[in-house]
Amino acid sequence: MPLFLIERNFAEQLEVTPEIAGAVIQANEGVGAEWSHSYLTSDKKKTYCLYNAADDETVREAARCAGLPADVVVEVSELRPPA
Repeated sequence: MPLFLIERNFAEQLEVTPEIAGAVIQANEGVGAEWSHSYLTSDKKKTYCLYNAADDETVREAARCAGLPADVVVEVSELRPPA
């Protein structure tokens, strides 16, 4: 399944509770997207999230259902340094 990087910008500092994370996971399941993990910037106003989904529209629909921004959505490939 393709991998997508989503940049999300927030006006206020983001505080993620277990309830919020659960609601995001539930919204994703409803449209067939899978949240892999996220990175939160030091000012807590931006996240970079990795998602598995069929296409970018599925990622955008998951964001709409969860009430989250999806300012930039790009398909990416994973690269790792050699072991």
